[in-house]
Amino acid sequence: MVPVTIRYWAGAAAAAGMDQETIQASSVAEALDQVGNRRGPDLQRVIGISSILVAGRRISPEERTAPLHEAVLVEVLPPFAGG
Repeated sequence: MVPVTIRYWAGAAAAAGMDQETIQASSVAEALDQVGNRRGPDLQRVIGISSILVAGRRISPEERTAPLHEAVLVEVLPPFAGG
């Protein structure tokens, strides 16, 4: 397990009740599951519709299960309305 800092943007921050947190996880998927279970269904729903960025790069759902070998920043970026 490695430190995973999760940064929440916009509606994700509102659902999480915070802007960021750091947890220990072995994959991005595990980290997202942990915070979703801890923070509840509102955050789980937002995570489900959000883009997930790792080190500034959007990753696919399949990439989220890859093992982590070093500390990483994960960003939860929900869709934005307007233009």
